[in-house]
Amino acid sequence: MSSESKDKIENLRTIGDWQRYIASQLHQAEIWFGHGAMNGWEEADLLLSELTHIHHSELSSYLACRLAQHERQQLAEWLTLRLEKRIPAAYLVNRAWFAGLPFYVDDRVLVPRSPIAELIENKFSPWLKEQPQQILDLCTGSACIAIACAHAFPSAIVHASDISTDALAVAEINVAHHGLEEQVALFESDGFKRLPETQYDLIVTNPPYVDAEDMADLPEEYHFEPELGLAAGDDGLDLVRDILRTSPDYLTPNGVLICEVGNSWVHMAELWPEVPFVWLSFERGGDGVFAITRDDLITWQAAFTA
Repeated sequence: MSSESKDKIENLRTIGDWQRYIASQLHQAEIWFGHGAMNGWEEADLLLSELTHIHHSELSSYLACRLAQHERQQLAEWLTLRLEKRIPAAYLVNRAWFAGLPFYVDDRVLVPRSPIAELIENKFSPWLKEQPQQILDLCTGSACIAIACAHAFPSAIVHASDISTDALAVAEINVAHHGLEEQVALFESDGFKRLPETQYDLIVTNPPYVDAEDMADLPEEYHFEPELGLAAGDDGLDLVRDILRTSPDYLTPNGVLICEVGNSWVHMAELWPEVPFVWLSFERGGDGVFAITRDDLITWQAAFTA
């Protein structure tokens, strides 16, 4: 560590000092904020919260508290990696927050950031008329959606699947951390191919959906994430096509599919302009998430199969 860096550590004493300094450094470096934080202040709070074990929502009450030298050094090391290597902050501290819940993350899984969190917090109203008994989280990754659904619907059985054994290892950590081994079951499966013959009241999925053009233009931070969880062919719909074709077989008569496709919604609009996908809006921002009923999926099967 340079003498200049050491001087900075000495001059930055309190949580408030470091919150301001980290945010300023991140903004000046034009860091890409796309992994669970909207700006440098939120990333600073993530680092400080993990360092101090103070919930990020309560940090404002402790801004005047002084940090120990080893804590200041750790923050400096994290900040250097964030600025020079562009490593997402969630990977630096192995922590991300989704639907108000903490999750362990590393580079075996995508960093949780889906707007589906808002739907879960609202219990998928108005799409679910009754409490769901069976829920499927397809392409679960860290299991953040599955676990958040289990918290939202304590009486439901939740299945979570992924093709990646590495991702499932992370999912297992999170299921155990939340004490949900009896409610959330994990399955290794390529789409629906190795799932139990079960019908679900709700299928929620955040599959790979990044098209080839967007993959080529992704900011550096995204290259730390597993490509398997991002890339989905020329139009980003390689897996989505299979989900649309197959999900009716796994939905109850009143079942609903909720699916995130991000920017690839434009390709869906071109391919299936007549299909009644309902594109959802979010108070906290985000788009590219649709809802569709089992009945509508069945009605339009010929279009999805063509």
